[in-house]
Amino acid sequence: ILCFWPIPDRQSSVETEIINETLSSDKSSNISLVLNTLLENYDYNQRPDQGGQPTLITTNMLIRSIGPISEFAMEYSMDCYFRQKWRDERLQFEAPITSLSLNIKMLERIWKPDTYFHNGKGSYLHTITRPNKLLRIFQDGQVLYSMRLTIKAKCVMELQRFPMDHQSCPLIFGSYSYTSNEIIYRWDKDDAVSLIEGLVLSQFDLKDYPYRNTTVAFKPGVYSVLQVNFNLSRHMGYFLIQVYVPCILIVVLSWVSFWINREATADRVGLGITTVLTLSTFGVDTKTDLPRVSYPTALDWFVIMCFSFVVSTLLQFAGVHYFTKIGSGEFCGSLEDPGYHVTVTNDEELENKCRHRKSSIVVNPVPWKIVSKRKRLCCYQFSKCVVGSEQYREEMRSNVKGKDAANSVSKIDELSRILFPVSFAMLNLFYWCSYGVHENVESWKND
Repeated sequence: ILCFWPIPDRQSSVETEIINETLSSDKSSNISLVLNTLLENYDYNQRPDQGGQPTLITTNMLIRSIGPISEFAMEYSMDCYFRQKWRDERLQFEAPITSLSLNIKMLERIWKPDTYFHNGKGSYLHTITRPNKLLRIFQDGQVLYSMRLTIKAKCVMELQRFPMDHQSCPLIFGSYSYTSNEIIYRWDKDDAVSLIEGLVLSQFDLKDYPYRNTTVAFKPGVYSVLQVNFNLSRHMGYFLIQVYVPCILIVVLSWVSFWINREATADRVGLGITTVLTLSTFGVDTKTDLPRVSYPTALDWFVIMCFSFVVSTLLQFAGVHYFTKIGSGEFCGSLEDPGYHVTVTNDEELENKCRHRKSSIVVNPVPWKIVSKRKRLCCYQFSKCVVGSEQYREEMRSNVKGKDAANSVSKIDELSRILFPVSFAMLNLFYWCSYGVHENVESWKND
């Protein structure tokens, strides 16, 4: 049995390869011919349609990242692909392909717009491993010029509401030398400004990024420019953990002295001074990481408020010590003899007479009371203490009855236990209501 297997048509495959090589060779020769003839009589010093209609530059951006954003230098950085398109009829060609992707050296031989950033501060082009540029020319003369840039731009920030602020950072660019009669910039209608997927900022939320076409007037004339504003909202979490909560806890800690007896002078003074120094040191340390502006920010007002409460707590004990604590705090008097009074001229004589009096009386275990004329009101006592009335101090000396005055509680302390927390809570409520309200950001405030 004879089996016949088909023999491959080697001749036809070889012919196909020859045809492909010929077509490829013809295409390469055509492209080479196009490149050789494309720039004949081409003057790259003149813009397209020189002396006629303005050249239209269509622009779009793809933003890869935004940051860091510096409040100290009032600037921000961004990494983006910056693309420009225009039409140059002198670059029209006919070839089997619709576009030519050319080496960036070709850029030196054709006209391109002199775009610059009006609020730029040290932008640079990426050059690793080669300059990150792209040049593509289409049959109808359309030119696509793309590059990867890191742009550092100025952003004037208003920090009165820091860290609950909203900022609008602009990016403005246009031609350096051509007026609007020669070059007009327009955003690409299809994809003017876009963000890479998953773009996240560390301290801000990017709310929106409105853009517009506009013009600016300088001495040489009116220039066409493009503007995009990045509207940012700051995150509060870092400042709540690092500043707000510690300040509140230090203020609450200072209130512990209201529950310490007024005779424990060293304890109460030590606690007051410790909280004052802690908060002052804490405020100085946190200020090093905050913007150095000439006006107080919202965070500065909060630290000042907390510092005022801590200092007031220390001053409160000074008032308690001066106005309500007599001598060592031990007052002599007999519960059996309500009319008994001791007349003294100084604290030492008071203690000697009290010591002599205590040795001859039986003390009733009933707690002592400070009795003014017909049970004076607490507000009246407090007002006398505040103004430093010596007459009121003498009345206290003469009307104290009992032995246990050394462990007594001042009416000022009792009032402070309620007054300080309530006033601090009310001020906090006012503070957060004032600064916590959403602030509307003007998109075009940097005109």
